[in-house]
Amino acid sequence: MFVSATAGSVEAASKVILVYGDSLSAGYGIRVEQSWPSLLGDRLKEDTRVGAGGTPSWTVANASISGETTAGGRSRLEVALRQFKPKVVVLALGANDGLRGLPVKQMQDNLISMVKLAKASGARVLLIGMRLPPNYGPEYTNAFEAAFTTTARLEKVALLPFLLEPVAGQRSNFQADGLHPISAAQTKLLDHIYPALQPLLK
Repeated sequence: MFVSATAGSVEAASKVILVYGDSLSAGYGIRVEQSWPSLLGDRLKEDTRVGAGGTPSWTVANASISGETTAGGRSRLEVALRQFKPKVVVLALGANDGLRGLPVKQMQDNLISMVKLAKASGARVLLIGMRLPPNYGPEYTNAFEAAFTTTARLEKVALLPFLLEPVAGQRSNFQADGLHPISAAQTKLLDHIYPALQPLLK
């Protein structure tokens, strides 16, 4: 099952996966039901290995916001955790920090804070990283990428290093802006994310 962040509640019998990201997870430029978090809800219903033996089913709540930075995400995470009470948090923020050239140390501090909040609420965390194009310069791009690795190592959480890895090499996977994957590429993203997420659902 999939619910948007504006939904009043989720099924009481469900365990919640909270997807907490930016436009890449919010379904920018496509229909919400075509986005990878929505497809994740469908995948979980089909996967007989998840929720077997009469255990509660999983619901996907998507609290992603287009244009969100790690600072914005940090400011609203406590409310989201109280609202959805997730068992798993998929944290996919940082792309907008990089595109705006914001300080990497500030981004990493925000990521660490959000991971700590999620863990303190009792949720398992999958941190999803991002990479920047080379025109940002090697010093910044290397530090940016390392921030995700460092956060995962320090907080001992699962890491998927690069959200767009299965689609990044082909321009046809993206909308006219060259930044946001098209609807047909969303399944590729889900196929990339799902193996990293599965261990957290046991």
